[in-house]
Amino acid sequence: MSSLKPVQFHPSLRTHVGKALAAAIISGELAPNTLLTVPTLAQQFDVSATPVREAILDLETRGFVESVKNRGFRVTEVSPEVLQQLVEVRRLLEPPAMQQLATRFPSSELPTYTALADRITKGARTGDLQSFLEADVEFHLGLTRLLGNPILVDTIADLRSRTRMVGLSALVESKTLDASAMEHHELLTHLARGKAHAARELMDRHIRHAVGWWAGEPEGV
Repeated sequence: MSSLKPVQFHPSLRTHVGKALAAAIISGELAPNTLLTVPTLAQQFDVSATPVREAILDLETRGFVESVKNRGFRVTEVSPEVLQQLVEVRRLLEPPAMQQLATRFPSSELPTYTALADRITKGARTGDLQSFLEADVEFHLGLTRLLGNPILVDTIADLRSRTRMVGLSALVESKTLDASAMEHHELLTHLARGKAHAARELMDRHIRHAVGWWAGEPEGV
């Protein structure tokens, strides 16, 4: 399912277009070095050029694209070495965060995050990568936010936005993506039961998928 589809209605076209483009870039639907132009994207989204131009300039600031003089914008490339470094830093931060959260996870939050985990699973099964990625970010950053450390949240958000999974779109039809999606429910079970070590181990394994997805393979190292 393409992320670049006409916008029916959205309170912020700029935000909607930006999220759709980011999802397409992160998932590999828009491959590294793909050339993007505002008129073409505006036609694909069936919107005026203004929100597209604003959205793509936002993405340039975030490092998703780079300007190409007199041609448009090019999707930036993340090397395997940089991806590995990003994943290594995430593994230093996110698993311990989930381990800590398991010691004080508020049961009142369980329905909210169960609903998000359901959205992630549905996105994986239907091939809606934009929905999958948006719910995934909301799920993980939301859980981290429960620890009350906004600096940690911002740091992880930045690392996640820079992690490309260009093989993700190729895994839509496989059971691998569905299995990874189900890990969100498993993580919630560990958090709700206070299983700190299990939550840490699962989060570490979950992050390693990013390395494999970068190459279009089922597992990372």
